[in-house]
Amino acid sequence: MSTPLQNAGIIGKPEVVEDAAFAETSDAWRILKASAIALQQLQVKDGSIPDGADASTSSGAEARQHVAAITAGIRALAPAFPHDAAYLDASVRDFERWASEGFGVPDFLDSLVAFQPQQHRVDGIRHLVVFPMYTQNGSSNRLIEALIVEAIWPEFIAELEAGDYGNKLFVSLRLIDFTPGYDTNSAVLFPETVAMREIPPFTWGAIFQDREAARYRRVVRAASEITKLELPEPAARMLNDQDLTEKTFVMWDIIHDRTHMRGDLPFDPFMIKQRMPYFLYSLEELRCDLMAFRESVAIEKRLGAADALSDAEQQMLGHAELVQYAVIFDRIFRFAITGSRVRNYDGLGGQLLFAWLHQRGVLHWTDTQLSFDWESVPEAVIALSDAVNDLYWRSIDRPKKAHWLAAYELISSVLTPNPASAWARGLPDEVLAGLPRGYTDAVLDDEFPLSMFFEALEKKMRPVIESTSGIRGTDD
Repeated sequence: MSTPLQNAGIIGKPEVVEDAAFAETSDAWRILKASAIALQQLQVKDGSIPDGADASTSSGAEARQHVAAITAGIRALAPAFPHDAAYLDASVRDFERWASEGFGVPDFLDSLVAFQPQQHRVDGIRHLVVFPMYTQNGSSNRLIEALIVEAIWPEFIAELEAGDYGNKLFVSLRLIDFTPGYDTNSAVLFPETVAMREIPPFTWGAIFQDREAARYRRVVRAASEITKLELPEPAARMLNDQDLTEKTFVMWDIIHDRTHMRGDLPFDPFMIKQRMPYFLYSLEELRCDLMAFRESVAIEKRLGAADALSDAEQQMLGHAELVQYAVIFDRIFRFAITGSRVRNYDGLGGQLLFAWLHQRGVLHWTDTQLSFDWESVPEAVIALSDAVNDLYWRSIDRPKKAHWLAAYELISSVLTPNPASAWARGLPDEVLAGLPRGYTDAVLDDEFPLSMFFEALEKKMRPVIESTSGIRGTDD
């Protein structure tokens, strides 16, 4: 059996790395990454390693060897990440404790609590991240994943966050290198995905804007060609500029993220993770995107009327316009046709935005060509935002089940439900009078099927959508 050190062509401890800019090309990182991948092969879904407690078994011996290589790699890389010293020390301790206790269900609470990337929002600063975790839109197994990431925090975003759009938990990142859990559609790094013994207060959440920007550029370029859409010049510029698009997505996401707990809300819009019809999640995610759109319109108007702007304000003004294009095109071209038709709440939100704009005469599909009346688009998008906000405001005084019915009424006033829908026909009295579970059980997996437009577009776009799995900002 070869070791990660032998696989890397190195015997002995890896050389200390002093500069994070070279971390991903170092022997220490190659050893760490190879060992994490090898360790994944021994883990089961909950992250534990069967027979790992007995060091005399092949699994036990191999697991200890991989952990030793991982901790050696962390120690060698740690000098390049001095801002994460407390976390990396805690990570080594968590790995060593996991091994000494026999590789049961991993508990990395101590290192998770020590990892505080929101305290280092400096453009270009890097982090080494190693946890047992599942990856959203990737793997549901809590396996050891290792990443090198880099902060995206331009000056205009720092000013935006320091002003009216404060969000101390928001972290914007770029993927540098990663283990297979992130060679997927996953574009987030969330603390709740980590294996831990108890749930601490979460102090950060990170989004990989480079991945979002790269897949946006690839998908929108293809979709605009297929639909013969003539992109406005600023929107066309994004398709040829990864850096510009990344910063646009940072601005979009920082406003979106803070919106989840702001506004006239029935309570927690996700009902503290209670089970509810998936279209409620559609409306919540769409509500936050529509807020990013309308706030970008407001920023554009305010800064556009100013007599003089700083360099950061000029950047903010330019990106405010781009956020509006990004919200529309990502929602209708990527969200609507990405993923399965099983309770696809992001897909439903994209369908809803497209149909709303079409029915208000600002989006046209005529002679097999897509076009927009761009001067009228902001008013129409803000009207949809108003409709969702009014639903939420009215539902402060409604019972939960009545809120669900009202939400369905709003969506079905725009989108045609599945012909087999019990909700569309009217739920029977025994369901209406029963527990909320009956309502949820009656929702079809594909309650609002794709329109004929999206059915045709999805068939043509399927290879493009599939090609974005694992994409990074350096991919063209």
